[in-house]
Order: sequence, then structure tokens, then C-alpha cells
Amino acid sequence: MGITRIVPVVRKAILKDIDEGYEDIIFWLSKTPQERIAAVTELRSHGIKPGQRMDKTVVIKKLLHP
Repeated sequence: MGITRIVPVVRKAILKDIDEGYEDIIFWLSKTPQERIAAVTELRSHGIKPGQRMDKTVVIKKLLHP
């Protein structure tokens, strides 16, 4: 994997007018599937130790009403 250059982007806007969810979707849809997978792999690698596998268990708790 080569060195990725980060290009600075400046945009002035009123904070209450920005829809971050929409901005995030547009950003990630502009990336290739390979770039998306690389980003997820990079983020995941920060949270685990070398050689450790990701815990993929899911716990769903439901509140039972009598």
C-alpha cells in the first residue's frame, strides 16, 4: 500500500445547516469498495492487538414485560 496524501479542504458553512449524515454518505459513496474496505480494516486494526481476532459475537437484550 502506498502513501496516501491528505488534501486539505476548506468549506465555510453555518453549523446548524450542515447535514453530517448526508455528507458522510456522499463521501463514502465517492470511494471505491476497495478504499472502503481498507478504511474499515485500518480502523479495526486500531482497536485490537497484533494477532488478536475481532470479537464478532452479538448480544441482544430484550426487556420482557410481565
